Amino acid sequence: MATRRILGIETSCDETSAAVLRFEDEQAALQSLVILSQDIHRVFGGVVPELASREHLRTIGPVVERALAEAGVGHSQLDGIAVTAGPGLIGSLLVGLMYAKGLAYGLGKPLIGVHHLEGHLFAPVLEDPTLRPPFVALLVSGGHTLLLDVEEWGRYHLLGETQDDAAGEAFDKVGTLLGLEYPGGARVEQLARTGTPGRFDFPRPMIRDGYVFSFSGLKTAVLRAVRASANLEADRADLARDFQDAIIDVLVTKTTRAVRERGRTTAMIGGGVACNQALAAALAHALQGEARVVVATPRLNTDNAAMIAAAGGWRLGRGEHSGFRLEPFDAAPLPGLVGALAVSG
Repeated sequence: MATRRILGIETSCDETSAAVLRFEDEQAALQSLVILSQDIHRVFGGVVPELASREHLRTIGPVVERALAEAGVGHSQLDGIAVTAGPGLIGSLLVGLMYAKGLAYGLGKPLIGVHHLEGHLFAPVLEDPTLRPPFVALLVSGGHTLLLDVEEWGRYHLLGETQDDAAGEAFDKVGTLLGLEYPGGARVEQLARTGTPGRFDFPRPMIRDGYVFSFSGLKTAVLRAVRASANLEADRADLARDFQDAIIDVLVTKTTRAVRERGRTTAMIGGGVACNQALAAALAHALQGEARVVVATPRLNTDNAAMIAAAGGWRLGRGEHSGFRLEPFDAAPLPGLVGALAVSG
């Protein structure tokens, strides 16, 4: 099979990213990956959509050109442009999508719109080419928490998703409650390492209820514990530890249940919360001797263009591409999703 080179572009939230992948015999090799994070949002304790889109507009060109230069690839050597079409912040998505459209049109190359969550599914393949369906996937990030049974690439069974807060959102909000700098997820994990478990009896929401998730009640329980603390400085690490233990317990219990009930021998974790080492270790321990756990490195689990190029390259290999009427979306089911509900950004 001829070599294909795919440029990936990702601007769904507050990272401007571009990557170049080379495909040979359906094996993807990462040639370059550039990720530019927007630190300005730390001042506001959360992503400001208008500021995010302005920063994407300012940096998208240089980021793409740097990715091409690092890969040693010229525009004419590209075989397709893959870009995140959604879910995400509409203003941010528009910047990446319009840039990709212009580039694809000018070069006469196919445009491939990629669902952000399908990108997360493909991310581990870039480091572990042995990953093949079927497997159970736990996708956990600031905007999403859902369990999928990946029967084959392009065919996904929705087992369950969050009914309110996503796991990553809960981590960030608890980080704020504990007085940690935004984004709080990684800082909660770091603080939890020094905490003593068991001091705070936080609930495990819906842990026995199939595959659906709910984290708003857990977040409220932490809020009440923080307000009741007579010495937050002394309690902070223990609060972080018991919160993290509770959320990991729910995620691991449901993922383990899915692996066993679906008869799978592989489980993967994707999305920003997959960077949490305690989560990966807990799932590996729970499935020891039953299934292997695949997790990409943090650079490929945060929002990045390499995963978009991987998913887009796979779809282009099947002869699929998008027309230039493609529009960004903030909610849509995964393509090929069985039992689909709209997955919003």
